Amino acid sequence: MEVAIGFRFFPTEEELVSFYLRNQLQGMRQDMHLVIPVLNIFYDLEPWDLPKLAGELCKGDVDQWCYFTPRQEREARGGRASRTTASGYWKATGSPGFVYSSDDRVIGMKKTMVFYKGKAPNGRKTKWKMNEYRAIEALSDPYVAAPPKLRHEFSLCRVYVASSSSRAFDRRPLEAHNNAATTSGGASGTSHAGGDHYNPAEASEDEFWELVNNLEEHAIGWGQINEI
Repeated sequence: MEVAIGFRFFPTEEELVSFYLRNQLQGMRQDMHLVIPVLNIFYDLEPWDLPKLAGELCKGDVDQWCYFTPRQEREARGGRASRTTASGYWKATGSPGFVYSSDDRVIGMKKTMVFYKGKAPNGRKTKWKMNEYRAIEALSDPYVAAPPKLRHEFSLCRVYVASSSSRAFDRRPLEAHNNAATTSGGASGTSHAGGDHYNPAEASEDEFWELVNNLEEHAIGWGQINEI
């Protein structure tokens, strides 16, 4: 497959979660792997090795690289996921945040990680960062009361190198973000830009579940999202 000169894969966070991750979880659209391959990036792979393993159509990208990452076996058995490589480890930073659709529905969760070289807890911080996205299970019937659930079979990881310039991975207007933060009760870490923002609190794995359990039922769903 050939693409036009100057092509860049630069999806919004809504597109990553509502289209790419959702179709991966449903086992659909295998052609997506040309831009987002399936890769267990937490085992034996250093962040600087990941660009050459990017999707076939994204080999020339220099800003970001995306991967579908399957759930680890130890995580499926109830253990904590491993984030360690041969030369260092990924460490969560800030608080998990919501990912919103264009109509302000919560469709997923995001947490940001930074790669440290060396052994924890004394590693040296690098400029390699990652946003890990997980989808919230779509409600088949919006009128049936059911607790929201995170989908763990796959997450979608966006890897990039921190820079001094501002990033806007999610290009929703700031006004929409402010409205979403207000309706969600001002949850910490609400996802808007997805870039090099500062989050003072240290994230824990369980914060995902706490945030999901506190969501208002009417704010969750895929109903108004148009497929790409």
